[in-house]
Amino acid sequence: MARIGIDARFFGSLGKGLGRYTQKLIENLERIDRENQYVVFLRKDNFDEYVPKNPNFHKVLADYRWYTFSEQLFFPRLLKKHDLDLVHFPHFNVPLLYRRKIVVTIHDLILLHFPTLRSTTLSPIWYWIKYLAYKWVIGSAVSRARHILTVSEFTKKDILEHYSKAKNKISVTYEACENGQEKERKNDSQIIRKYGIMKPYLLYVGNAYPHKNLERLIDAFGQLLQGNPELMLVLVGKEDYFYGRLKAYARAKGIASVIFAGFVPDDELGQFYADAQAYVFPSLYEGFGLPPLEAMKELVPVICSNHECMQEILGDAAYFVDAHSQNELANGLDEVLANEKLRQALVEKGKKQIKKYSWEKMAQDTLAAYVLAVKKQK
Repeated sequence: MARIGIDARFFGSLGKGLGRYTQKLIENLERIDRENQYVVFLRKDNFDEYVPKNPNFHKVLADYRWYTFSEQLFFPRLLKKHDLDLVHFPHFNVPLLYRRKIVVTIHDLILLHFPTLRSTTLSPIWYWIKYLAYKWVIGSAVSRARHILTVSEFTKKDILEHYSKAKNKISVTYEACENGQEKERKNDSQIIRKYGIMKPYLLYVGNAYPHKNLERLIDAFGQLLQGNPELMLVLVGKEDYFYGRLKAYARAKGIASVIFAGFVPDDELGQFYADAQAYVFPSLYEGFGLPPLEAMKELVPVICSNHECMQEILGDAAYFVDAHSQNELANGLDEVLANEKLRQALVEKGKKQIKKYSWEKMAQDTLAAYVLAVKKQK
């Protein structure tokens, strides 16, 4: 039996994609592991959101903000206090002063590939200081980790190209879309009407960081509107600096048919997917890319960038386009909207594709990594 700590400060909706990964990992570990003891570290904002269902799981308050000095200075003291055999950090931000056994999950290397000032609200000087600190912290985590987990073969290859010390201690644990039965397409649109959506629409769900390529999506949508004036583009994501900038961009382009829905709770998000004509994911870089799988679960055809990672995750179940090209993106959207046979084929392939991924399998593979890491001496 081992005492395993999990840094769950990202747990739940508070941590967006990282939060879902952390939540699903813990929930499934609770189901499959009755032997090891777990200490789950949470922030004040999500402490009540997690209620242990396995007597071997205990939660502890660790109210240290991500990427801060308090995380680096005080969190290690708390971890040492609990005398853990292993700590799993589900993100690269491993405190530099914690020197005991760790497992780290690295979801992507976006900051290495997109070190652009358009990705931050910081001043240029502070941005580059933050960027250098990021490189230092992630490099240290890779070096010190007994095992490294990542979420796709693409990201594994990316990590190995940048960090030779990851060799022989890295494995892939795929994410998954939500558990549950396939849902029939719904006709009741009361949920989406309160967001001002009255016409057929294309859907995007996620953040508006520059690598998501949403400005080009808006341009392609404006081009598509010339032949489809009744169409809308719905963007779902919490209001922030980047979505504010995107709103201004849409206004400057004079495209009134773009709806910024803001944050949509999970119990309503399924309806957004189910009622969409298609889901579009034009991202130029991803470590996994979960929303397209969630769209497939709701029986919605997916148009996606032909990024290497997305082709790995989605197989032949999406319509791929070169999302660097406005014309190709617009033409791909048009083709999927106009071709009913293609749409149905994508839906059927999507139903099969999502069955390849399981949160329980992810947890089983993670537990196997824990066992190896606890035994490993160096």
